[in-house]
Amino acid sequence: MTISRRTLLASGAALGLLTACGSNTGRNKGSSPDGKVMLGHWYHQYGEAGTEAAVRRYAAAYDRAKVNVQWRPGNYDQQTAAALLTDSGPDVFEVNGPTLDQIRGGQVVDLTALLDGVKDDFNPAVLAPKTYDGRIWGIPQVVDTQFLYYRKSLLAAAGVQPPTTLDQLVDAARALTRNKVKGLFLGNDGGAGVLGGTPLYAAGLSLVTADGAVGFDDPSAARTLGKLHQLYADKSLLLGAPSDWSDPAAFTQGLTAMQWSGLWALPAVHQALGDDFGVLPFPKDGPGGKPSVPVGAYAAAVSARSRHQAEAKAYVKWLWVERSDFQEDFALSYGFHIPARLSLARKAAKLRQGAAADVVTFVTDHGYAQPLLWTPALQTAYQDALNRIIKDGASPDSELKAVVRRTNDELQRVKKR
Repeated sequence: MTISRRTLLASGAALGLLTACGSNTGRNKGSSPDGKVMLGHWYHQYGEAGTEAAVRRYAAAYDRAKVNVQWRPGNYDQQTAAALLTDSGPDVFEVNGPTLDQIRGGQVVDLTALLDGVKDDFNPAVLAPKTYDGRIWGIPQVVDTQFLYYRKSLLAAAGVQPPTTLDQLVDAARALTRNKVKGLFLGNDGGAGVLGGTPLYAAGLSLVTADGAVGFDDPSAARTLGKLHQLYADKSLLLGAPSDWSDPAAFTQGLTAMQWSGLWALPAVHQALGDDFGVLPFPKDGPGGKPSVPVGAYAAAVSARSRHQAEAKAYVKWLWVERSDFQEDFALSYGFHIPARLSLARKAAKLRQGAAADVVTFVTDHGYAQPLLWTPALQTAYQDALNRIIKDGASPDSELKAVVRRTNDELQRVKKR
């Protein structure tokens, strides 16, 4: 299963890769023979069939400029990061960000005005990490999300209700573990790689607060993460599955009664199981807890090095604000995603019933995105600690205290730059 809209691209020698792609790196400096401005638009290489043809069709429909779409294989994030520092990069580009460094470094253009009158129609959870200093630096394209799948018949046979609290999830996973079927699949590493901050948000906390402070310096964080180790200690977790959490095969083949995966898997799950499944957010934990649903979105951004910024912004507004038909097509005709516009998500036929409709509600009511200030260094430190807590039974309190200290230091460093 391809999950290219969700997967962070691996790091690599970006400058070398950029050079290897040839001299036509994307930005068009002149005009087309008919006098129209020429714009370069980069996308990362999607795996879903039909996506490349679709974005080329969108570009061809734009009549105010000639848009040259480039489909970029390889380490896309690193390619664009390098290209933004040159005069040979794209005018418009898809980005899993922009990053704080790109915004602060003046590498991307302020797009706030593009959402005048429609800002409130964009999902606030995915718009938040595209916003810095009160300004919007990328226009979200689609929403991707993760949640819990459960097999209705297996829960009914075990007399288990769909869990709405983390304690109930621990109990349900234990009760559903029978013979060759495990109660829960959170990935072959026990969940450290995919869950991220989701359990913290389920405890009513966050990775970083709205005012830029550590969001999990609280005893309830250790309590919640300790329950993830209980799942591992109970041997309720499926480990060593033939494919990892992003692929629903373990769930559809009956290896587990519940699985954490993504919206992209829903069509395959429905095809295999019919109506014998349901979906849930990550369950809340503790008196201050709330259901938790991680979301993310690639965005369209404009390079500050573009010689045609006004034309590039007009094109982005046309494609990702005005052309709602293209936005719905992009989200739901090639893979399975939620449009970034709330109004489109509500009315899209494929999202109006069954589990898909439930997921749209989860995202609207409980969605959170990784904060802009949550740097890769912090992500690594936290994930390493979570792995030790889940698999090694390390003290959640001690591990989190170390991560809190690291986070405090990193946030102070970031704020001073």
